[in-house]
Amino acid sequence: MKADKAYPKTVKIAEKTITLRPLLEEDGKAILDFARSLPEEDLLFLSFDITDENVVKQWIKYVKSGLWHTIIAENDNKIVGHATLLRTEQIWTRHLGELIILVAPELRGHGLGSKLAFEIFKKAEELKLMKLVARMAATQKSAIAVFERLGFRAEALLSDYVIDRKGQTHDLLAMSYDVRGFTQNL
Repeated sequence: MKADKAYPKTVKIAEKTITLRPLLEEDGKAILDFARSLPEEDLLFLSFDITDENVVKQWIKYVKSGLWHTIIAENDNKIVGHATLLRTEQIWTRHLGELIILVAPELRGHGLGSKLAFEIFKKAEELKLMKLVARMAATQKSAIAVFERLGFRAEALLSDYVIDRKGQTHDLLAMSYDVRGFTQNL
């Protein structure tokens, strides 16, 4: 993973100093600790199990390859959030990225998710992506509200499209953000 000259950055969130920086290979255990500390409902609808060590190793491999980009938020050498831009190698979706944001419960509602999203928006623009997509269960009203505040708009509702860890199906909401308008929205 190459060093990015834009990082580290520090921001004040809820009277805490938070460091934003790219995920590094040596962050595997810390990201696992973060994931395992999250409430179960935060993990129900992720497309991959970030509490699994092998999944985290694969995640880091994708980041090292440049296909994915993850910005972590740290406080006192502990990960308290991350935003990840996922891309695939499919030629017909090369203009798209998927955004995942997770923030520790004690820091929610203070703007950390927005700061992390902003970093991903800049990366998406740099990569010349046209659109970011966020997917969530239609019942996740607070997540939907957060993404709406970021400028995402609902695009599709797919009935019984996802199944949670308990085997229950849920409707999936796909929301999108036009990256081409990012700079104009600054």
